[in-house]
Amino acid sequence: MNQIKAIVSDIKNGQIKPIYFLMGEEPYYIDKISDYIENNILSESEKGFNQVIMYGRDVSIDEIISSAKRYPMMAEKQVIIVKEAQDLSRTIEKIESYAQNPQPTTVLVFNYKYKKLDKRKKVYKAIAKNGVIYESKKLYENQVADWIRKVLNGKKYQIEPKAAQMLVEFLGTDLSKISNELDKLTAILPAQTTITATHIEENIGISKDFNNFELRKAIGQKNTLKANRIITYFSQNPKNNPLVMTISLLNSFFTQLLLYHGLRDKSKANVAKKLGVNIYFIDDYVLAARNYSMPKVAQTIALLRDADIKSKGVGANQTQSDILKELLFKILH
Repeated sequence: MNQIKAIVSDIKNGQIKPIYFLMGEEPYYIDKISDYIENNILSESEKGFNQVIMYGRDVSIDEIISSAKRYPMMAEKQVIIVKEAQDLSRTIEKIESYAQNPQPTTVLVFNYKYKKLDKRKKVYKAIAKNGVIYESKKLYENQVADWIRKVLNGKKYQIEPKAAQMLVEFLGTDLSKISNELDKLTAILPAQTTITATHIEENIGISKDFNNFELRKAIGQKNTLKANRIITYFSQNPKNNPLVMTISLLNSFFTQLLLYHGLRDKSKANVAKKLGVNIYFIDDYVLAARNYSMPKVAQTIALLRDADIKSKGVGANQTQSDILKELLFKILH
């Protein structure tokens, strides 16, 4: 995020580069930077003649270069944004000659999503020398809750760890989806609010009592009654609780539990660091480790892999609900 702040700060201060090559696996920040350039470099009156949006599937590199070499009309700059530029991946290296001597009155932006340039190539070096290259990396799942907290802090909100985890488990690592839901919450709730699990349930529709986080917790506690209530709710609401996600999250939990068993230093700070979880959740792992020995954890991981295969229709004629019920019975007994 520091590089993003630096890019925005430079633009605000008039230090505008002729090329911005935005690439990588996480589209959220690519869109954020591109949108900022689109909305802030030119005035509304200048945009009519001097701002062009192109799409990679519809243009060639030669056409982009031709447009970039033109001069702006009654403005200091022209802005050309090439969206979905990854569709030009086969010919993208042809931009090298332009990148070596870019038109100083043009701001050329490439939104090169899900791919990246080879740093060893001349085209990468030419763009890096005369413009900006930003690589947007996908966050790991255990980093997303902290990202949510930072985003909300920037908007003068707080969030409880459980509420943040509910968002991660329901929405995954898709920052655009998460950002949209955070926008909904901040539009409804006043600044300085601490967002709770109840807020998430009431405004986003994720049950605070019947979700994968609570299922994982119930299994860790060996609370059979609660775990069965949750999977019954899942079977009644399969669209919002896909089995493949439940299995994946349980597998992550038991994999972390296996790692916990192997730690010599079981202080909360070290466990949080090694497992990549919020310190708020460490007690859940301590209790689960008492209930599941290392051999039982290893056996459970094997059960989860078997259930994952069955959920994909391999070697089983069971419903998704029955697969989950059978899995839960085997884990808890």
